[in-house]
Amino acid sequence: MALPDGMTVRPAAVADAAEVCALLNRVDEIETGEAGTDLAEVEQELAHPELDLATDSWLLHDSAGQLVGYGLVRDRSGGERIDLDQYLLPGQLAGGLHLFDLMEARAAELARGNGAERAVLHLLLNSTPTTDTDAMRARGWRLARRHHSLHRAISPATDPLPEPPAGVRLRDCTEEADRQVAHRLIQQTFAEHYDFKPREYRQWLQDIGAETVDWSLVWVAALDGHGDVAVLRSGVRPPGTAWASNIGVLPAARGRGLGGHLLRHFFAAHAARGLTGAGLGVDTENTTGAMELYLKNGMELQFAVDTWELVLPTTA
Repeated sequence: MALPDGMTVRPAAVADAAEVCALLNRVDEIETGEAGTDLAEVEQELAHPELDLATDSWLLHDSAGQLVGYGLVRDRSGGERIDLDQYLLPGQLAGGLHLFDLMEARAAELARGNGAERAVLHLLLNSTPTTDTDAMRARGWRLARRHHSLHRAISPATDPLPEPPAGVRLRDCTEEADRQVAHRLIQQTFAEHYDFKPREYRQWLQDIGAETVDWSLVWVAALDGHGDVAVLRSGVRPPGTAWASNIGVLPAARGRGLGGHLLRHFFAAHAARGLTGAGLGVDTENTTGAMELYLKNGMELQFAVDTWELVLPTTA
């Protein structure tokens, strides 16, 4: 798709973080009703050492110079799987299709460079996105998976620190050794989950922006006779929501109330800091009983996020 007259496309730079963040929050507000992107998060993404902004990012401006679209391609797998991000304001379909042309071509090039015979592209979108999904289907994209975002109000009055189950001890990860334990448990407990990408410890630290993580809000659970068996990694998302990024329990330790205890501890710890809401995301096809656990503990569906997939050959 040719770039519409008057529109321009150029690579992003770290200095564009504030403008990109404003665009992402405008899209968030249209799709979910509230801003959900933090400036530090965008700065971290644009400065990621594995991202080549010159070849793997695009800013779409209209004829008035307003940023109306943003695209990003990330090769995290070193193989056929390539991740895409696209944020587009309503009414910008032609420019958005031009971005798709650029991103899809670059994704195929990256997969080809990895020696893969095909490129498997994934893009996350809100279930009611500003992007035209009919136009995506016409390009060969298909809806592959749906995740739900769950939310719950929290307060010190309703969420006191819970007593741990018998034989369970919880500790935070302010010590380096415990951060390595948290990484190991996340790799083990999420290994069979849909779309999970294994990462070495240093790569994982880069991905989560370790320098900005409050490690007192990451916990490991030990069970007598079994050692370290569960982990919960949390933080704060705009506009001030406690967010659980990972909750994992080793299969051998499930059924002992560890997941529920970690969840209630998460609610209590953030409520004690003055936050009034907590959230997390869950795969709708998760078979571990996670959805039931979250609903049982008072969480409610807020909105859905879809994984879209496109498979391309990597032949030049």
